[in-house]
Amino acid sequence: MKIKWAGFLLAGLVAVSGTAVARDDVLHYPLEDVLKMPEAQGKLDGSVKFYLAGADHPPVIRQLGSGVSNKKTNSVGKSDVGGCQWVALSALIALQASAKQRGANAVINLVSYYKKVEYKSATDYECHAGGIVVGVTLKGDYATVGE
Repeated sequence: MKIKWAGFLLAGLVAVSGTAVARDDVLHYPLEDVLKMPEAQGKLDGSVKFYLAGADHPPVIRQLGSGVSNKKTNSVGKSDVGGCQWVALSALIALQASAKQRGANAVINLVSYYKKVEYKSATDYECHAGGIVVGVTLKGDYATVGE
């Protein structure tokens, strides 16, 4: 009898822990908070500006294609907001590098694009936080914009 109860208890713990690890919370945070991070000041040099879809931006002089940045980070020991900000910064750094390679000074129409599903907001990006991994995917159009 004790062995049966131990088996049920073990099966229950495995089921609960599997659910906890499979967490995929969809979170929305202001992109402005990422741009203001102290870490961003050293990584984003200001030569490329970022404009979320629906946000006002200077007139487009030239469009230079589009791109996607899909970044993930380990969530162990990180808060959801901290992990989301860190990985969103990584995505912006990658988009900045691609923009510079194309001669662009902006990434416009920026949307979240996690698992190829668009989330549009003029202020926020979407982040997926799991038990082990946090992920952000951003998609936007490279452009040269006026002042």
